[in-house]
Amino acid sequence: MHYFLGIDTGGTFTDAVLLDDRKQVIAAAKSLTTRFDLAVGIGAALDKLPQAALDRVALVSLSTTLTTNSVVEGKGSPVCVLLAGYDAAQIKASGMVELLGMEAIVSLPGGHDAGGNAITALDEEASKAAILQHAPRVSAFAISASFAVRNPAHELQLRAWVGALTDKPVTCGHELASSLGAPRRAMTVALNARMITHVKALIDSVQRTLHVRKIDAPLMIVKGDGTLINAASALARPVGTVLSGPAASVIGACALSGVQNAIVADMGGTTTDIAVVRNGRPELSVDGALIGDWRPMVEAVKVYSIGLGGDSEVRFLGGKGLAIGPRRVVPISLLAHEHPEVLPVLERQQNESPHGSQIRFALRLHSDEALLGRLPDDELRAWDRLAKGPVDLERSNIEDRPLSRALARLERKGLAIYSGFTPSDAAHVLGMATHWSQAAATLAARVWARQMRFMYGLGTWTLGDAIAPSRQVVDLVLSTICQKLIEAGLNDAGQMNEDRASNMAALLTQMALQGRSTNGSKNTTTPPSVFSLRFAPDMPLVAVGAPASSYYPAVADALGMELVVPQYAEVANAVGAVLGEVSQRIHITVTQPVRGTFRVYTKGGPKDFVGVEAAIAQAKELAATEATQNALDAGADGVTVSFSQSDNQVNNDIDGNMFFEAIVTATASGAPLTKAGETARAVLG
Repeated sequence: MHYFLGIDTGGTFTDAVLLDDRKQVIAAAKSLTTRFDLAVGIGAALDKLPQAALDRVALVSLSTTLTTNSVVEGKGSPVCVLLAGYDAAQIKASGMVELLGMEAIVSLPGGHDAGGNAITALDEEASKAAILQHAPRVSAFAISASFAVRNPAHELQLRAWVGALTDKPVTCGHELASSLGAPRRAMTVALNARMITHVKALIDSVQRTLHVRKIDAPLMIVKGDGTLINAASALARPVGTVLSGPAASVIGACALSGVQNAIVADMGGTTTDIAVVRNGRPELSVDGALIGDWRPMVEAVKVYSIGLGGDSEVRFLGGKGLAIGPRRVVPISLLAHEHPEVLPVLERQQNESPHGSQIRFALRLHSDEALLGRLPDDELRAWDRLAKGPVDLERSNIEDRPLSRALARLERKGLAIYSGFTPSDAAHVLGMATHWSQAAATLAARVWARQMRFMYGLGTWTLGDAIAPSRQVVDLVLSTICQKLIEAGLNDAGQMNEDRASNMAALLTQMALQGRSTNGSKNTTTPPSVFSLRFAPDMPLVAVGAPASSYYPAVADALGMELVVPQYAEVANAVGAVLGEVSQRIHITVTQPVRGTFRVYTKGGPKDFVGVEAAIAQAKELAATEATQNALDAGADGVTVSFSQSDNQVNNDIDGNMFFEAIVTATASGAPLTKAGETARAVLG
């Protein structure tokens, strides 16, 4: 018997599962994710699995929420974006200034028009000067040219110059997205470049861990649409993995629950991801899924990903009162679990006058070579200090203010992370969770409650009470989950845009939770509502993720839903990681720029045909060839190709049948190459 090894690396936990030939779970394990060295956490999870089965692994598949988290949190490696033919309005509309800063963006003459004709020639001297200027300070280059999906010549030329002048990875926009919309395409390729070092670190860590344990099997990675690619393909297009974890979670939830039609909710350390599933498969978002504040042009599972997790910071948000997330912090209960020396500090702080640096410690998060190479001396000193363990910000603010300021800049750059009070801490105070330090969580709740009350005038909790403020935090988590479930339902119905759905969902959530306590039971002291809300009466709520059994019973009760928490729900991502297939889609556009001329937009530039049938046939041939090669390169063990076509044409009495545009799609799919298949390929040459 051969086994399949699934690994999921999340912001808080790393999960590992072993499935047998029937794709049934035979063993599962969890360990803490070690962001500074991912291999440690991955190895700890694998060491809890039966060694005899690991010796017979035929395929390893990986999912991760690290790329999703980096988008939600707005963190990433420094990059340079080369834009050809973009004007100031397009650059502003892309959001890249907010994402990267203006210093990372280089605007160059060039680009093409909608027909694929060059507008202005590229300026070779200016382009090469920009590349050489930025190369020493960035981890990767991103390239986007106007209408490159109609003619990628300028993107390809810029890539060739980057390759000739530097050793940095480079990605072009036309390789990631085939749709028009230059600003979003530029943002997508910029996000892709920022993720390369994160994905490379993860892949290197997994491969190193497998090598040490003598696990010799192909390594696949889950894309955001739930399909698989090999490591080389993931490094070339890491933005495709931006919803890897949520996609694997949905697939795993369906497989573990056996439910074909459901609303799947996965709550992790950094995000909560919600998807509507019908006929056992999640719907794909061709327009790109909304991830935090961004919607990259990536075909992915239609999932609502929000910055709400067990490690989300609970904070004061002006007139809105309490808010949770989207910033991830280290829960105090986890900090004390790993560093018990912080307990005396917390004990002292609960009796001090409240101020903002209490319960705040700084720790190393992860290493980024390009970022570290750009650090000034004071930040390098702070980085070296973090190697010794957590830094108490209260003390450093008093004794070494320059250190505190340098640590703050490291946190904003994503190299360091702060501790704070989180839903995980509140759950430990209330006994809903017990795996970390309950004593530290209780102390943190007292300090945090004093901060909220005396610094912001929030709360009427009794001094020294940890229970009441923790219960309010858990109530806020429940109401937020309920609101996002309703919001997802309103969006799924197609009746409301995101802003209107959010406002309506907030009102419906308030009505649904009226008169209910934290554990979901009715509060008899509250007058009954004249409304009764039952959400998704014909679709159960399938809840997965580590906190599923803690929060979702109350959520399901409040919304009148059936709840399913399947066995192995806490490792659903890792299960889903090994259940996908390799699939690659290629879209080719055909237009009629002038009557009787049909233009096919190819990678080598536009090609014209006299008849529409000949143009469509050429588009199918080119799409099938490219999709097949991409699927084989991505690790498929043989493929089958299917076609679909979207036409834009009208038929009227005056002009007859008028063709405007067709998008031809070829999809090449196949099972992933296992160890046996890899060996057979090597023998055949």
